[in-house]
Amino acid sequence: MTSPGPAPAGSLAPTDDPESASVPAPASPPTVSVDHDRLLSGVTGLFARYGVPSARAALAAAALCHGDLTGPDSHGVANLSRLYVPLLASGRADPGAVPEVTDDSGPCAAVDARRALGLWAAAEAMDDAVHRARRYGIGLVAVRDGTHFGCAGFHAARAAAHGMIGLVASNCGGQRIARPPHGALAMLGTNPLAVAAPALADHPFVLDMSTTVVPTGRVRAAARRGDRLPEGWLEDAAGRPVTDPGAFDRGSAYLRWLGGGPDTGAYKGFGLALVVELLAAVLPGAAVGPAPAALAGDGRPHGRDDDIGFLMLAVAPHRLRPRGDFAGAAAEMFRSLLDCPPLDPRTPVRYPGWWEAERARERRRDGVPLAAGVHEELTDLGLDLPVLAEGTV
Repeated sequence: MTSPGPAPAGSLAPTDDPESASVPAPASPPTVSVDHDRLLSGVTGLFARYGVPSARAALAAAALCHGDLTGPDSHGVANLSRLYVPLLASGRADPGAVPEVTDDSGPCAAVDARRALGLWAAAEAMDDAVHRARRYGIGLVAVRDGTHFGCAGFHAARAAAHGMIGLVASNCGGQRIARPPHGALAMLGTNPLAVAAPALADHPFVLDMSTTVVPTGRVRAAARRGDRLPEGWLEDAAGRPVTDPGAFDRGSAYLRWLGGGPDTGAYKGFGLALVVELLAAVLPGAAVGPAPAALAGDGRPHGRDDDIGFLMLAVAPHRLRPRGDFAGAAAEMFRSLLDCPPLDPRTPVRYPGWWEAERARERRRDGVPLAAGVHEELTDLGLDLPVLAEGTV
């Protein structure tokens, strides 16, 4: 979700020279596999020990483990000790918070999350939007004073599970990470956006994206692995490519927008980030990235991901297409995509969400892969996670 995601990882040796891209990447660290249900139970128990009510602790655990189950492990349990435990331990997230509906017009509601753990608060907000859409055809829930909620796609997919279209937008609260095109100061977050809908059986369409080229979690995950980054993810103050992931947390590299640079379409990612800021923060009254406080920055990332805003939208197709077969038409559309002849048979055409569903099925059956270091961190937190298998990624 929001950029602050994983806490800063250890830095690599400074190698901001673009020529560093030619340096061979070190071997990836070993991984181990653990049982998915055991992982889910352990994370649930940890949240409960910090005071999160049991049902909400289980929901938060499902949201967090979703990253490891479906693939984007940058938003998975690696963030437990780096992000969520510190949020709860410091009081920046209130484990016992009860969100308050401050305005309710039927199809729309405004909610003050009261610093509730975003992993479950966002899921409950989408469930509320689904409930409203079932009655009115559309349900919109705008939330302020939220905290980091993990994978936006997890929450959007809750609408798809009910045969609806779900949309999720979230800003990064008061944290600024990315600079506007031609700008010298960091003023916006990665501002993720997700859309989900029914598609083919057990394979919903789930688009989950940051409006920057990648979220910060993927940069920090690469730093933890000792990997170099592809050119195009980060740039220095002069716009030159940076391949050292540690440069981001040192403040000497910046995330690029979707579209690349100003001459290749950066306005697309930047514009989408502003759309998210309007829908997710300005609308519910959460902290806004491009605010006067942002002008006091020195160009590097600054601020904190407090008072995050997010918007949950659910659309019930049967209310808008009562005599049509939305599910059948959607299935036909996505099936046609899968039938598109590939350029290379080894890389068939698939839609967003397909491979994630495949990984989830396999990992529920065979175990969830975790970096050995992450497994050790979880063990240190008191989780009992016997190793099923070891290997490398």
